[in-house]
Amino acid sequence: MIRILIVSSENVFADALTSIFKKKKEVTLTRAESGNQGLSMVKDQNYHLVITDEILSDMTGLEFAGKMLSVNPMINCAAASSLSHDEFHEASEGLGILMALPLKPGENHVNRLMEHLQKILQYTIS
Repeated sequence: MIRILIVSSENVFADALTSIFKKKKEVTLTRAESGNQGLSMVKDQNYHLVITDEILSDMTGLEFAGKMLSVNPMINCAAASSLSHDEFHEASEGLGILMALPLKPGENHVNRLMEHLQKILQYTIS
């Protein structure tokens, strides 16, 4: 099973992802409603992927990704962003973010994210 944590204070973003991921039988989803709650969960549980919304109730998604590096630098992370590709690359450099997602992700975005994740996991999970 692939364990995914969605960190989002907004139901629209989290619900959109949840409805798409529910179609994937190999995925188990958990949700955190704030960055601090997400950080606590990452400390206590193992996740293969963390997906963060752009703005959380207590920090930005990129701030969350940076803080998550100090908690567990081995977790794969995707982040929602309204920035252009170049702006996102500049803002997220050094954070180890696997992929940027649009604020309203669709099934094609999730499928592409899962393809990237599965390629990584085939080399890291025995």
